[in-house]
Amino acid sequence: MRLVFAGTPVVAVPALDAIAASRHELLAVLTRPDARAGRGHRLLRSPVGQWADQRGLPVLTPARPREPEFLQRLRELAPDCVPVVAYGALVPPAALAIPPHGWVNLHFSLLPAWRGAAPVQHAVLRGDELTGASVFQLEQGLDTGPVFGTVTEPVAGTDTAGELLDRLAGTGAELLVRVLDAIEDGTARAVPQPADGVTLAPKINPADAQVRWHEPATAVDRRVRACTPAPGAWSTFRGERVKLGPVRLAADGARPAPGQLLAPGELPPPNELAPNEQAPGEQAPGELLAPGELRVERDRVLAGTATDPVALGEVAAAGKRPMPAPDWARGVRPEPGERLA
Repeated sequence: MRLVFAGTPVVAVPALDAIAASRHELLAVLTRPDARAGRGHRLLRSPVGQWADQRGLPVLTPARPREPEFLQRLRELAPDCVPVVAYGALVPPAALAIPPHGWVNLHFSLLPAWRGAAPVQHAVLRGDELTGASVFQLEQGLDTGPVFGTVTEPVAGTDTAGELLDRLAGTGAELLVRVLDAIEDGTARAVPQPADGVTLAPKINPADAQVRWHEPATAVDRRVRACTPAPGAWSTFRGERVKLGPVRLAADGARPAPGQLLAPGELPPPNELAPNEQAPGEQAPGELLAPGELRVERDRVLAGTATDPVALGEVAAAGKRPMPAPDWARGVRPEPGERLA
């Protein structure tokens, strides 16, 4: 089939690679207009646009896909179908009607679950154990069209949204090409989505990425992973914002607590402190930590939650590079009782 591909961010590039290696003919790409980014506010081409530029393909960048000039150009290209991956703009009926086989969208959830802009982030945030990707017929509703096919993907307990999305981009690209093949062969069948099981996944904004230390440790862990790498989980310390990488539950990989009995013949871990011994500058361990309260140990920094504490991963102060939490703590030297907020 003759195709025009619609997409914008880097997560769409695996689908482009898969289509380029398929039997289909790629005529052009449709992507969002160049945007200013970085300290110099230079105009930057989207990853999809860059991919097309490197291969000498036409790049369509209408401010809105309802513009008459764009609609006319799409008619001139005469694609049989427009595959879509994270294009980022509402497609009007006039554009949907141009290709005979319509617009076919790859979405990173098992529809009707997580309709919207941030399905992977919401799957991690809510603690889903299974997610996937769906290819469906694009229509005016928000991810409501009939589904051609799905693939499933387990969600690991340590997955960040970025890691999970990378896997789905690869398996979803393969699914998209299989659906395009089936459409061309006349064997594709789109099944209406069920009315039950609909959940919405609106865009995660920076306010959503602020860690809520009054939540249970599992919820804190999921929020940080859901917001990694974007928009980036954060908290404040001494009134300034700090960015946080994935944390881990304090019980995961924890060293024996001071005074813990060892089995007969069992040796303490290397450099383990003797019972009740305290490293220089280290705060004495307590039974519980208040939400956000910090406790510095020899090789980790704990932060309190509504349940068990979590061990901080990387921490980045404003304008500085991320560093392991113990290195950050050596620099800022938290006082007993100080908290992240």
